[in-house]
Amino acid sequence: MTSFPYRPASPEALAARWVQWVAATGPLRNPVADDTGAHAHRRQPADVWFLAGCFGGAVERRCTVPAGRPLFFPAFNMWGPDVEPIPEATGEAHVDDVRHPVEPIDATEPFEVRGAFLNPVTRTRGPVPVRVWGLWARVDPLTPGEHRVRFTGSDGHGFRVAAMYELTVA
Repeated sequence: MTSFPYRPASPEALAARWVQWVAATGPLRNPVADDTGAHAHRRQPADVWFLAGCFGGAVERRCTVPAGRPLFFPAFNMWGPDVEPIPEATGEAHVDDVRHPVEPIDATEPFEVRGAFLNPVTRTRGPVPVRVWGLWARVDPLTPGEHRVRFTGSDGHGFRVAAMYELTVA
């Protein structure tokens, strides 16, 4: 479980696609607001499987991931028109209880987000230009079976997020 041996897209492009994925779903089925993982499969791209954090606090989710699909997720991230890196921010990821690297990704070029109505990214259907910064993990495809992915992050000023996924790779 290391970083991708190949790079199908730049880290910045993956982070932008992740924000667009989150924005594409309204508040009732949004992957970041999902308490159980019931909506984790919605609007997933064909080449990667995105995992979502939360809007603060901790969440535990269960979902099924197609075999052969790499994972991409933020341990901590921020998006908006004027996002800047937070030097005090921290993040970590664990896959099957083994620490996995996270890397800072700063999409300095604004990208367009067209969101679902009242989505948590733009609060409108868009289009809205945003930037994203965060501490991200990329995980090679996991072997078929049961896996646990856990990630946490903080802005360094008291705001914390944590997500734990029980994954079935099938």
